[in-house]
Amino acid sequence: MACVAFRVDASLEIGTGHVMRCLTLATALREHHAARCCFLCRELPGHLIARIEAEGFEVLRLAAPVEEGTSLSGGQAEGPAHAAWLGVDWSQDAHESADLLESLAPDWLVVDHYALDARWELAARPSGTRMLVIDDLADREHVADLLLDQNLGRLVEDYADLVPASCRLMIGPDYALLRPEFAEWRRTSLERRATRQALSQLLISLGGVDKDNVTAEVLQALRHAELPRTCRITVVMGATAPWIEVVKSVAGTLEQPTEVVTNVSDMARRMAEADLAIGAAGSTSWERCCLGLPTLILVLAENQRDIAAALESAGAAIRLDSGALGEDLSSVLARVMGARYLSRMSERAARLVDGEGVKRLTAALAP
Repeated sequence: MACVAFRVDASLEIGTGHVMRCLTLATALREHHAARCCFLCRELPGHLIARIEAEGFEVLRLAAPVEEGTSLSGGQAEGPAHAAWLGVDWSQDAHESADLLESLAPDWLVVDHYALDARWELAARPSGTRMLVIDDLADREHVADLLLDQNLGRLVEDYADLVPASCRLMIGPDYALLRPEFAEWRRTSLERRATRQALSQLLISLGGVDKDNVTAEVLQALRHAELPRTCRITVVMGATAPWIEVVKSVAGTLEQPTEVVTNVSDMARRMAEADLAIGAAGSTSWERCCLGLPTLILVLAENQRDIAAALESAGAAIRLDSGALGEDLSSVLARVMGARYLSRMSERAARLVDGEGVKRLTAALAP
């Protein structure tokens, strides 16, 4: 495996999760298979190109859209529901990407982008390059050799008419792309929860961007909840989150000791030490499950709705009503405060994810 190219973006609209899981895969391929990994990313507002480069990976930059908000040609209505996330028309992106990929001649092309479908894949993919698509939606066609959808409740049948018959499907949380630290902390985390007696550590993490400032709403709601004064609260945010200073200001008004941290490098440890999380129904859901961390879950985007429902159905999380957050959070906290309730949620969450998904995927990519 000589070269793997990744077409993935982060932005204030897209969030950071797609890039972060691709970084997890790229790191594993570099460390265990000596692969050269290169990223193709567009310079959208809130991109993570500096973060990717800081991890030691080459980034081939696609220029920012000339004018933000410009209507895209090529028929958005006919393309993916998230077509606008690309910032330019798919055919322009495919043309620009194809030029870069032709010179790279990668063995594998990894595409993790809700705005791209089979049209882009056919136009941008170099001859002889195999393709891995990472998806969560099952809402558009692909010409992949391998497709991974790590979401609970997803079925192989959901992709029956969306990929070629020869495409290998890796479906479900067994393939969740988690950094090795989560598997490493799993045993310690689960053993600690087996003896934990009360709620003393609360972790709040609503994605790397949280463009709508839901974190501040959660903190304001906690001011009126029956939370022990001794409970320590940690808020984790991404460095590109636009509301960090506002969140810090609200955090300072809580009775409980509250810290706001950004760009943490020890998320697994923080999750392992937390008794309860308030989080979004994105890719960090699988990190929390791996460590058996019970979660009060919020849906921050339409594409998170099915994940939240599946986690609640499995008993691993409880959905909060974002429309009545203050009242809902107070009643739910009162319900889960006991160690027995949290223990049951922890056990059910831990059954879903074992943290070995990256190993399973890299084995499939290896020659």
